[in-house]
Amino acid sequence: MKLGLLQCDHVADHLLALNGDYDEQFTKLLPDFEWSYYDLTAGQFPATLDECNAYLCTGSKYSVYDNISWIHQLKHIVREIYYEQIPFVGVCFGHQMIAHALGGRVDKGACGWCVGIHTFNVLQREEWMVPFQPAFNILMSCQDQVLELPQDSTVLAETADCRVGMFLVGERMLGVQGHPEFSVAYAQSLMKGRRERIGEDKVLVGLESLCYRLEIVIIREWMIKFLKG
Repeated sequence: MKLGLLQCDHVADHLLALNGDYDEQFTKLLPDFEWSYYDLTAGQFPATLDECNAYLCTGSKYSVYDNISWIHQLKHIVREIYYEQIPFVGVCFGHQMIAHALGGRVDKGACGWCVGIHTFNVLQREEWMVPFQPAFNILMSCQDQVLELPQDSTVLAETADCRVGMFLVGERMLGVQGHPEFSVAYAQSLMKGRRERIGEDKVLVGLESLCYRLEIVIIREWMIKFLKG
């Protein structure tokens, strides 16, 4: 099965040694797929959507509502993917793009930044959530959130500070606000490098949370089963 990575940013050069660029991070997370890579920030898009069987959209330092040409183009492609019923997973920025492209609303969350390890509580169980557990821990690094859902949406999981932590649109589009591809070392360095932007108190709480157990195996298995249908 060929999975297309819609890459919406790059890891800073001084952090590459921690976990690689985003294409490497997702390849390590989902090694059993055959991958095609599209650097959207460089204008590299699929010529036709049938180049891949499914697509995954990464996080980004940009916002989905930024007036940037490649972001506008991505918005149209996400709509096409939805109408053609191609399996799609959006992570962080990609999660927000699903809502933005399909009629929802994305903006800064009232609580400010969400960083470190957060517990997602599952609100609705889907068939592909195997093995199932009612809550899981995942890394977060976001300021924007999905504030209004598109039509035909179902919230699957939430955190205390993020009410749309995971959601479905229809049966083929899955958004995950957390970062299953991040390593703890990478998340730690991101927080330390963004102290002024995030705020010292939030960074300290985020750094302290890194002692909690991450449950990436669960999310990986769910994503694999979802993508393969």
